[in-house]
Amino acid sequence: MFKMRLAGRHVALVTAAAARHQDEDLAPLEAALRAEGAEVSIVDWDDPGITWRRFEVALLRSTWDYSMRLSQFLHWAQEVSALTLLLNPLEVVRWNTDKHYLAELERAHVPIVPSHFIEPSAGRAQIEALLDGLDSPELVVKPAIGSGSRDAQRHARSARDSILAHILRLTQAGRAALLQPYLERVDDHGETALMFFRGRFSHAIRKGPLLRPGADPTDKLFAAEEITRRVPDADELHVGALALGAIPFADLLYARVDLVRDRRGAPCVLELELTEPSLFFAHDPASAPRFVAELVDFLPPQLPRRDEAAR
Repeated sequence: MFKMRLAGRHVALVTAAAARHQDEDLAPLEAALRAEGAEVSIVDWDDPGITWRRFEVALLRSTWDYSMRLSQFLHWAQEVSALTLLLNPLEVVRWNTDKHYLAELERAHVPIVPSHFIEPSAGRAQIEALLDGLDSPELVVKPAIGSGSRDAQRHARSARDSILAHILRLTQAGRAALLQPYLERVDDHGETALMFFRGRFSHAIRKGPLLRPGADPTDKLFAAEEITRRVPDADELHVGALALGAIPFADLLYARVDLVRDRRGAPCVLELELTEPSLFFAHDPASAPRFVAELVDFLPPQLPRRDEAAR
């Protein structure tokens, strides 16, 4: 007789009010969890009426508004971690929600999109000197803490005033800015997103180019995306494995590695998604059950309630 391996376990799929009807992963994931016997609740992370200790697991899924109030989100994650098992864990969330981690990957010899960070303390002369040293025909300016391509914009290098204005708009608001070359191969090849569950490759998708020349940054929760399934090349899987190996945390339940190809055609990391990534279950029907199978193996046989364990 088939044994439902999550029978009696209550799993929270954590989203945000603005995202829950836009997250296409929730329905297949809920179905896969229920097929294993789990009780499932879809809850907003900032709902004050939620009693988090009643869940064995809180799975971060589509908390896509976190970057607009990061300190509140991190405080919430810290409190929830004391009451239930948060996945991915708090220390991973802290590290991954600030794109300064790209500098760590680069120091670990992981190929990344060249990235220059401009801190809020930087003066105009310092920013001008940085721009003088760049030769890319197009540049991307984005916040170091951001999601969904909000506040990200593609600029022609000749549009110096627009680039400066964008950077200063971020830094004068107390936000670090990230300056990267726009790698034109993305216009034809798109981005490759690699999904890994417990370090094992699951599936991949292609994203079409998001940043259009001359377009204003999106004011929505995330920029509209053109998604299709993709079979990754061996060099993309190699870079994905390098990136996972450089993450300073072991045995993550889920990770997404977003890659683009540089001017030589070599894949490089655009970003790591370890907090609330879309996992694009719809593009591989077996992927949601595969994710749940990894969750089952990840969890200890019995999860003590955090309030009981503290006694």
